[in-house]
Amino acid sequence: MKLTGEPSNEQIDDYNDEETPQKRKTIYLIIGVLVFIGAVSFFLLKPSMMPSDYVGTTEEPGIVSKKVF
Repeated sequence: MKLTGEPSNEQIDDYNDEETPQKRKTIYLIIGVLVFIGAVSFFLLKPSMMPSDYVGTTEEPGIVSKKVF
């Protein structure tokens, strides 16, 4: 069954490594920007994902770390 109006593989520019250099640069640019955005957001969100080691306030210290034997 062949659909009318659909291009065949040979009519598509990217078939058999025939893409233009501009398309290749665009894809590399998009991948680079997405990796950069992911790295920046990871390093900005990483400190907020880690819990604080200190529990309590100065008035009520919470956990006392001294060992009592």
